[in-house]
Amino acid sequence: MHFRIALRMISIAVWLLFVQTATAALPGQVDGQALPSLAPMLEQVTPAVVNISTEGRSQVGQSPLMDDPFFRRFFNFPEQPQRRRTQSLGSGVVVDARQGYVITNHHVIETAESITVTLSDGRSLEAELVGSDPDSDVAIIRIPAEGLTALGVANSDALRVGDFVVAIGNPFGLGQTVTSGIVSALGRSGLGIEGYEDFIQTDASINPGNSGGALVNLRGELIGINTAILAPSGGNVGIGFAIPSNMVVTLMAQLVKHGEVRRGRLGVSVQDLTPELARAFGISDGRGAVIAEVERGAAADKAGIQPGDVVVSVGDRPVDDSADLRNAVGLLRVGDELKLELLRDGKRYRVSAKIGESKADSVQGGRLHPQLSGATFTAIPRNHPLYQRVQGVMVSEIERGSPAAEASLRPGDVVSSVNRTEISSVSEFIQQASLSRGRMLLNVHRGGSSRLILLQ
Repeated sequence: MHFRIALRMISIAVWLLFVQTATAALPGQVDGQALPSLAPMLEQVTPAVVNISTEGRSQVGQSPLMDDPFFRRFFNFPEQPQRRRTQSLGSGVVVDARQGYVITNHHVIETAESITVTLSDGRSLEAELVGSDPDSDVAIIRIPAEGLTALGVANSDALRVGDFVVAIGNPFGLGQTVTSGIVSALGRSGLGIEGYEDFIQTDASINPGNSGGALVNLRGELIGINTAILAPSGGNVGIGFAIPSNMVVTLMAQLVKHGEVRRGRLGVSVQDLTPELARAFGISDGRGAVIAEVERGAAADKAGIQPGDVVVSVGDRPVDDSADLRNAVGLLRVGDELKLELLRDGKRYRVSAKIGESKADSVQGGRLHPQLSGATFTAIPRNHPLYQRVQGVMVSEIERGSPAAEASLRPGDVVSSVNRTEISSVSEFIQQASLSRGRMLLNVHRGGSSRLILLQ
């Protein structure tokens, strides 16, 4: 018995000695080489990632009765709408140290009356807005160009699924936060997050305060701007999205020059190439964008594009679906030449179209209000029964089960006013919706009757 106890004690002692020796022997190097670390790269990169804080004012939501002048006078309510102060925190990336340009997300600065940028060395600088584009969620601000560090920009088209990436943000004024992962997918679109979507998807944690921060490769080059997470609670669940650097560079050039993005227009309506359409057209690949309609006199019409054509590539880049074509056209400047490869009657054609000036001829409802997600609004066509009777915009499409469908909107409905302000075009609809600040009262016409729909 004593022998067994002694043997057991000796075994335990030997095991403890082995653990201590193994722990002490963990190498700092392998074959004379230091263990891999991201620290050297991050030391060069993190000074270019900044914290952004803003202050502004937004209108306080109120009852629809407050829009009634009689009600306001009867109860002696003030005529001016109540407004409250707002604050926002996010991140940004210095991309031009000489000019002091910083890229961030539009939603970080959209209600800002003042913008403050805090650098990694602790300096706080007042920034001015250079330009912003809500459709792509990109904004450019400028700070005094003194002692800044800028990130180099890589070609995001060279990314592959599986490439290692690092997400860097400066959220909540806490200092840099770094997470790593891989590229999970490329060219993500159709998410309803932004108007123009061509996202890099990554499993590197991207949290709300990291919006506007940098997604970099292992060389420390900018390959994307962190913009969104996909989680019901708003937290990170391993699915993050970034705007590709190539898209950002294209948008930045226009924002710096014009203060806005002046998008080109081809003058077509497009839809995805479904398996059924692919079989009908005799296309085996199943990738492309189908031209559903061509506007008379537009760039596409002048180039000889016809309804039923299938666009399979733009320039040297293949087109997988309608979102690909829409993004390619929307990022071009007015006057640019667009080279398209088409399939028509089983034959391939190459055409060139000179991009015309864009106009707001349609808008996705999710851009205007969460409860309008799933609806597409367009100008009222001439053959609509209400064309001569009502001014406004028409609901052209409704996704089944979407928030817009649950709000009782139907295809063919005509919206004639927003918060009791009459509208006559898609542009006016967008303008009035941008002033609603979360609450929207729509006057909707259907058949021979009208009704009010409150969204809040």
